[in-house]
Amino acid sequence: MLTPLLTGRIVAHLGKALLVENNEGVTSRCKKRSQLEQPAVGDYVEWIQTEEGAGRVEKILARKSLLSRPAKNGNTRPVAANLNQIVVILAVKPNIDPLLLDQYLIVCEFQEIAPLIVLNKVDLLDDESRQRTDELIGIYKAIGYEIIEVSAEEKTGLDTLRARLRDETSILVGQSGVGKSSITNALLPDLELQTKVLSTASGLGKHTTTATTLYKLPEGGDIIDSPGVNIFGLAHITEKTLAYGFREIRQYAEQCKFSDCMHLKEPKCAVKDNIDTGKIANTRYLRYLKLRGKLSY
Repeated sequence: MLTPLLTGRIVAHLGKALLVENNEGVTSRCKKRSQLEQPAVGDYVEWIQTEEGAGRVEKILARKSLLSRPAKNGNTRPVAANLNQIVVILAVKPNIDPLLLDQYLIVCEFQEIAPLIVLNKVDLLDDESRQRTDELIGIYKAIGYEIIEVSAEEKTGLDTLRARLRDETSILVGQSGVGKSSITNALLPDLELQTKVLSTASGLGKHTTTATTLYKLPEGGDIIDSPGVNIFGLAHITEKTLAYGFREIRQYAEQCKFSDCMHLKEPKCAVKDNIDTGKIANTRYLRYLKLRGKLSY
């Protein structure tokens, strides 16, 4: 008798073990078929049950999106699949790192995953830092990026964020100290319970909290949490293709005289012209040059 193929979704990646949730919300600890490509949390899969609470993943179903990060030997490792949006968390204190923000946004542009910028700790802004922050985020708003201001400490702005996460599959990213954990805890009041259920299913106890994990939002939708993954790097992006990741540079690059214009010293460069007119922020262009230098090196 053939073992029936079941469908499910990977909700945690624990070393070699995968936790797969079936359509009824029950999780099983699975291995993957030996020849199968590397799976990611968020993948929809076909799997077979081998015993009570255990199984084997046979096939990864078509992905809408895949977020990867650099691994050894120039390879990449999948982090999360079928994401609708990447939520970039920044904090006004100690400071906002625009270069890191640009790298996140470049990845979003290349992967065609919608970005959402969340500015945390706005309760710490005084008049002077408020003005500086407004100038910085104004550049991103002008080119169409959505920014939500929150204070996890004072619980402000969180309802707006919840509304934007509803029915989406999102991953929260940000460097340490931006308050990612505080925001995650505020969004997931039953985080401890969800973690406990996954820990029991995995048989690995607290190890689950260090694994990439998919959590369910009470309003509907999912958050994928990947501890330790703070930047994905610009894998497979070259100095020649980098401009695509800057949406305002990409917009004007089509008007350059030369189709292979690098927007450096070429004549009749529409990108350089629009820096002079103020339509492209000079600070963003300088970061483009900096990243380009890193990639060429």
